Amino acid sequence: MQKPNLLVVFADQWRGTAVGFRDEQVLTPNIDKFTETSFYTEEAVTGCPLCSPYRGELLTGRHTASTGIFGNCMTGYTFALSEDEICISDILKKEGYRTGYIGKWHLDMPERNFCVNPLSGAEDWDAYTPPGKKRHGFDYWYAYNASNDHLHQHYWHNTVEKIYASEWSPIHETGKAIDFIEKSSNGPFALFLSWNPPHPPFSKVPKEYSSLYKEGEIRFRQNVQGTRFDNQTGELGIENEKKLREAACQYFGAVSGLDEQFGRLLDYLQKKDLLDNTIILLTADHGEHLGSHGYVGKHTWFEESIGVPFILRYPSKVPKGKNNIFIQTVDIFPTLFGIMGLSTPDTVQGRDLSKYIKNGVKPDQNRAFSSAYISRDIFLEAYKKAGKELQKSGWRCIKTPEYKYVIEKGYMPDCQVRYWLYDRENDPYEMHPVMAVNFEQDKIMKKLHEQLCGYLEEIGDMIYLT
Repeated sequence: MQKPNLLVVFADQWRGTAVGFRDEQVLTPNIDKFTETSFYTEEAVTGCPLCSPYRGELLTGRHTASTGIFGNCMTGYTFALSEDEICISDILKKEGYRTGYIGKWHLDMPERNFCVNPLSGAEDWDAYTPPGKKRHGFDYWYAYNASNDHLHQHYWHNTVEKIYASEWSPIHETGKAIDFIEKSSNGPFALFLSWNPPHPPFSKVPKEYSSLYKEGEIRFRQNVQGTRFDNQTGELGIENEKKLREAACQYFGAVSGLDEQFGRLLDYLQKKDLLDNTIILLTADHGEHLGSHGYVGKHTWFEESIGVPFILRYPSKVPKGKNNIFIQTVDIFPTLFGIMGLSTPDTVQGRDLSKYIKNGVKPDQNRAFSSAYISRDIFLEAYKKAGKELQKSGWRCIKTPEYKYVIEKGYMPDCQVRYWLYDRENDPYEMHPVMAVNFEQDKIMKKLHEQLCGYLEEIGDMIYLT
């Protein structure tokens, strides 16, 4: 029996509602058409709304509390994907797949942590990941660690020599993806294509895409509020609504550009008669506030931050249509393997949801969890001085069809713990939460608190303890 190919395409900072079939102002005709013949859920949740933690969960099927990648792999930090982790790519290679990774990696430690002027020319958070265990079974490698120059991106292949693109990075990377598939004709392939846009800087998008949108015609979500929009992760915010509208045109423009490249991929697979024998997953690492709740960026528990697209196509086993199964990042590895008929290693902590997807039903416990931890050095220094553990920082949440419940520990070691409850049915924009300093005062909070803490205890993430 012929093995299915696997194509996982994921964008950086693409929120779940920024697609035409959920927001008609966003122009994504190729993705909309693709969704018509695919499974999709509007309840996909990132396990941790930050680049590196998400990628660690995606590849290992293990929680951030287990991978130890609590923040981004950036200068001054020791966060990195361990060579000892068993990744989905390691298993696929052993199963006879030709494996490839193209685009943003962001799971290696920056070379500037060890060398002022590395031979690779890596700057800031960037790194050349040489062939070997750190590539986790990927045969073909055309990637960089972390760089946001979308209009003049660079990559490394198998030497320290930088390779520069002369076009917008998704266009360049999609071309490389097509080349990879073209050269994989002798056997099944498994390709992970990691696009950086619509990640900031929003301005680094071709004008042919941003000009599709007009500032005065942008319709913001109801929860966009305030006159200045701050960023939770310490990056620059946006100082007024006019600039937010300009950013929105660029953000949605980047999404439309990705749509064009996704259509290009689908056309190629169709032309080569590979479309129906390729499992295709289109998703993202986390979302973008774009003004909602007074923020830009990510790293909050709000839906604009944790909600991501999740569209899966494989006609012979995956029925088309919406089925709002709650899927979180660690579930992706085992669910794909369930569809592919492969055994999942014991190290994986996520759920195999393939039988629910195949049968068009939902699991009895239809819920998802998300978490965030310290990610900036200003907070890390405070924890070092206090002798505290950084994994006990941040927030944790449980999301169900009816509610979202959050334990907020804060980002400083002496923060007071607070509890938040959102009624998703009556307050879909999360504007009127119940906030408490004692969760036992509310019956619903108490029930969800028990479920969330039971889950945290199960995965070894003890935020609720002092």
